Amino acid sequence: MAKAELMDYDRALELFEPVLGFEVHVELNTQSKMFSDAPNPAALGNVPHEPNTTITPVDLGLPGSLPVVNEQAIKYSISLGLALGCEIAPSSRFARKNYFYPDLAKNYQISQFDEPIAFDGQVEVELANGKKFTIDIERAHMEEDAGKLTHVGGATGRIQGAEYSLVDYNRAGVPLVEIVTRMITGAEADAPELAKAYVSAIRDIVVSLGISEAKMERGNLRCDANISLSPRGSGKLGTRTETKNVNSLRSVERAIRYEIQRQAAILDGGGTIIQETRHWHEDTGVTSAGRPKSDADDYRYFPEPDLLPVEPSLELIEELRAALPEAPSLRKKRLQGEWGFTDLEFQDVVNSGLLVEIDETVAAGAAPAQARKWWTGEIARLANVSSVDASSLVSPADVAALVALVDAGELTDRLARQVLEGVIAGEGSPAQVVESRGLKVVSDDGALIAAIDEALAAQPDVLEKIREGKVQAAGAVIGAVMKAMKGTADAARVRELVLERAQQ
Repeated sequence: MAKAELMDYDRALELFEPVLGFEVHVELNTQSKMFSDAPNPAALGNVPHEPNTTITPVDLGLPGSLPVVNEQAIKYSISLGLALGCEIAPSSRFARKNYFYPDLAKNYQISQFDEPIAFDGQVEVELANGKKFTIDIERAHMEEDAGKLTHVGGATGRIQGAEYSLVDYNRAGVPLVEIVTRMITGAEADAPELAKAYVSAIRDIVVSLGISEAKMERGNLRCDANISLSPRGSGKLGTRTETKNVNSLRSVERAIRYEIQRQAAILDGGGTIIQETRHWHEDTGVTSAGRPKSDADDYRYFPEPDLLPVEPSLELIEELRAALPEAPSLRKKRLQGEWGFTDLEFQDVVNSGLLVEIDETVAAGAAPAQARKWWTGEIARLANVSSVDASSLVSPADVAALVALVDAGELTDRLARQVLEGVIAGEGSPAQVVESRGLKVVSDDGALIAAIDEALAAQPDVLEKIREGKVQAAGAVIGAVMKAMKGTADAARVRELVLERAQQ
């Protein structure tokens, strides 16, 4: 794949104004699928299933099978619409969206078109620099997910160069809500950060409602990022591209920046932008062409003949409105007060995009300061090295368990970092990693004294130096003991024992 020419980002913003739009797909965690009673994989976490085992004739579109709407999915969709500040339609209708889906056996998707269940909402997001943006929501509509293709052969895992493809229909029919924004202008140089902040805000809302796991690395929440460039001062809209299924906050930000630079270079060179879908490549940090992007007319939408309109009662809507949880913006203010963080400390949490994980770690028993320290420190560092979201590396429950081991004196911070690496590597829970790697802090003074005596035997002048007031000389013995015990000694306790020996 040839590398595209890129324009300097600041120069691109001098010449063009970015126009954004986002379509965020949220998998709902209902127990069954959108139109069948098959188990919903999105509600089963990471539990593996053999391909094509969580399916029914409805999911496969077999002759004679008829869809039935999932009532809980409708309630979840209404709750999400309300949380987005949307109007709830008194009557909405499903439609057939027609084009060839190799991983959706019906060859059409049951979705909603001109009669969505929710419309005209707003979401406010705040950037790290304090700027606030109000994002207008055009619609939030219900639909079903497609299956999954696995391309076998070739070097990239994509269809290009593959010898053949396998279809797993387990995901086909999983309930989705697609949240579509109106055009977003005025972001200017903040466009990439705004993209990340918006998707993060949607994730926070979804998690607070409890309607989805919203794990981007699992595909529970995916973003299609639309971007076009308008020549500055022209008042004309440019041709948009749609980068499909971006599955991490970091990638959303990077994809928007890359497309701005790529499109700017093409336009400045006299070229034209093709209206198309594009694929984001996390490993190389580039997008590549997908297929020409269709307009609504190309999908031949028509009302789904096998489903009645959805007509929620006013009583149901008000019942769901009354049950809405605390808004994420209010929740942030409450948590800052409960945790006792300064504005700077809490902004650090917000900027990290790990508020949910830190909150869940605190709920699992960790002190707020320790939860913040581990998530925004070592875990974020490891995530950056691996170019993944920190939330995908380790669970809040495991982080809380790690903190508990440190608080109990069973691990030092140094040992805890080794345990964390083991957990991330799939070696088990923190306690299991401690056991298998033998990383527990040695609390037996007898073992420590034996190691100290051995170190002093190699450095017989240390005790005399300490007695002369050169306490820093203890450092050489402490270092030797830590090395001999492979880091499992408590350095503070070793120091105490060395100083006690010097007083004898």
